[in-house]
Amino acid sequence: MKRSFAYTIALIVFSQLLILNAHSQTILPAAGVQKITVGTVDKFTPYSFCAEQPMVNALSALPAGKLPFNTDDIRITINNRGVVVEIPLDDTEQLYGFGMQIGSFNQRGLKKRPIVNDNPLNDLGYTHGPTTFYVSNKGYGVLINTSRYTTFYCGSTEKNAKSKTEAKSNNGGSSVEELYKNDGKASGYVTADIPGAKGIEVFVFAGPDLKTVMQRYNLFSGGGALPAIWGLGVKYRVKADFNQYQVDKMAAYFRDNHIPCDVLGLEPRWQTAAYSCSYVWNKSFFPTPNEFIDSMKNKGFHINLWEHAFVSPKSPIYQPLQNKAGNYLVWNGLVPDFADTSAANIFANYHQQTFVNEGISGFKMDECDNSNIAFGSDTWSFPELSQFPSGIDGEQMHQLFGLLYQKTIYGIYKKLNRRTYLDVRASNAFASSYPAALYSDTYLHEEYIRMILNSGFAGMIWSPEVRESNTIKDFMRRSQTAVLSAQTLYNSWYLQNPPWLQINKEKNNKGELMENAKEIEADIRKLLNFRMSLIPYLYNAFADYHFKGIPPFRALVMDYPQDKNTFNLSDEYMIGNSILAAPLTEKVDERKVYLPEGLWYDYNTNQKYEGGKYYTIKPDLNQLPIFIKAGTILPLAKPVEFVASDTRFEITCYVYGNANRATLFEDDGVTFNYDSGAFNTVNLLWNKNKGDVKRVGKFKGSRYVIKKWQVVD
Repeated sequence: MKRSFAYTIALIVFSQLLILNAHSQTILPAAGVQKITVGTVDKFTPYSFCAEQPMVNALSALPAGKLPFNTDDIRITINNRGVVVEIPLDDTEQLYGFGMQIGSFNQRGLKKRPIVNDNPLNDLGYTHGPTTFYVSNKGYGVLINTSRYTTFYCGSTEKNAKSKTEAKSNNGGSSVEELYKNDGKASGYVTADIPGAKGIEVFVFAGPDLKTVMQRYNLFSGGGALPAIWGLGVKYRVKADFNQYQVDKMAAYFRDNHIPCDVLGLEPRWQTAAYSCSYVWNKSFFPTPNEFIDSMKNKGFHINLWEHAFVSPKSPIYQPLQNKAGNYLVWNGLVPDFADTSAANIFANYHQQTFVNEGISGFKMDECDNSNIAFGSDTWSFPELSQFPSGIDGEQMHQLFGLLYQKTIYGIYKKLNRRTYLDVRASNAFASSYPAALYSDTYLHEEYIRMILNSGFAGMIWSPEVRESNTIKDFMRRSQTAVLSAQTLYNSWYLQNPPWLQINKEKNNKGELMENAKEIEADIRKLLNFRMSLIPYLYNAFADYHFKGIPPFRALVMDYPQDKNTFNLSDEYMIGNSILAAPLTEKVDERKVYLPEGLWYDYNTNQKYEGGKYYTIKPDLNQLPIFIKAGTILPLAKPVEFVASDTRFEITCYVYGNANRATLFEDDGVTFNYDSGAFNTVNLLWNKNKGDVKRVGKFKGSRYVIKKWQVVD
């Protein structure tokens, strides 16, 4: 009996291996990218909804990378529970990613469950922008292409050893700290557990370095987003119950006081119903919406509308969507099956005809993340057991809902050859091409800074919006961070007056302004003017994101992967190729800054610093805590109050150290004509104390006028 039982077990195991081998396939879908397929892959995955094709020419132009392991060493097992993927990991590797992680930066030694969630507590991996994608400083990235809830053990587990010689003893003591100490080196693998799956796709992106890995991922996703140039200005969301007259009054405040602003966001009361949404103008608040939009446009403002995707019975698209929605309601509204093209088209066509054709420049796509599934009692969203006509289930839909919502809305603008800059509260993998800034109801400043860095590992755009503040110091520090991010946004949905005039909510809404309101207003104007000066530089960084895949905002470890001092540095980041930002929070008046190899200049003082060392800085509240890399030509424009279609930026080129060349990306800023080659590369050349400008390209217009060259040394 024993022999027969053992023989039966061996046959089962052998049959399992045969099945895996029969279904396992490794292909190269693009240069430096390998895809491993095992078993029966789910129909609904992040990559199955990728809106863009890989940028094959740009991918081929990247340097070849060599993996530190053979892809045959990746173990994939299918069992009764689901799929387990084990990826080799050495003792010195540092790991980053899993999307817009809020509570952690270096993921080595951690357990992560990247699940979409609106209140990501306890650093379990829950986030508004989860991805099953991580990268290593050894020069590779791995993406498990699934929309199922997946758990990653990042070298934090150890299997039962086969022999005593393989077993590791714990020589620690008996204290709590010693017993629970985890050095992050317990396992030679990153293990991914995907319950319910019957097969899997694994994408492996080769380096040779960390930055190139992210370039390859972003280019494979269709290239990074290139927002409308006006979107890089300032966005201000007005009070939730403002009517047409009050919004117009707020617009006049910005222009009369010469405070830059490009976008005004309207909050829920613009609609007849908001929870769930009607997508119908509330005529008692906005009696002439189309005239209002035109009026704002004439004053240089773009209008952005708040909404979510749960469709009210009062909505004109309720009946057309009733049989194309999930079997559970949210706030008595339908959950559109965005995985079904016909449902997405109904939603998109209505938005195009009703809003976009009338001049609405973008949308804030709220509450597409999920209620807090692990803690508390706030369970407002649809359950995981939901079913949808397309066949997708509630769990997978939660993971993909924000991604598909973006795709639906962005597709409107793409079809019209009109660029936008959206807001969204959830995303997922392969979203690099979407010009949508993620935001969060969480509000810890330290986390907001960390998420700027983590966005670079996610192919996402992060907006550390400014809301409430208890002190002027906190408000100004948050404003500095917002200016030094992908979107400068003030969300004043509960304030009658701008927060820099009165930070106290009750007094603000009573019209009682601070005694030093004008002084704070002047400081904010200075910060926002710098933001407007930076637009040409930022726009070029986003062009590099689109065409080369380089994240415009990224952790220092991405540029300096061999520098151990950057491995856990989560409060400094690069903006483009030349600016290092080191934000401060309310808690400190000064901070330590680490500057990597090379020479760096303090932007505020022009003092020169040697890299590879730590320094203490103490910037004022109206200064930007940034350093400029030696060898940089920094193009800063004369501030404008908004970016119009005919805006020409008057630029001063600041020459830092032994600089000789920089570039600017130049096009119309509002269409996708750049994809057909209608753009210029503006070469800024410095040689023998003389500046020169050379344009190369097919764009007939001119956005940049180089007025002055200034040497900083």
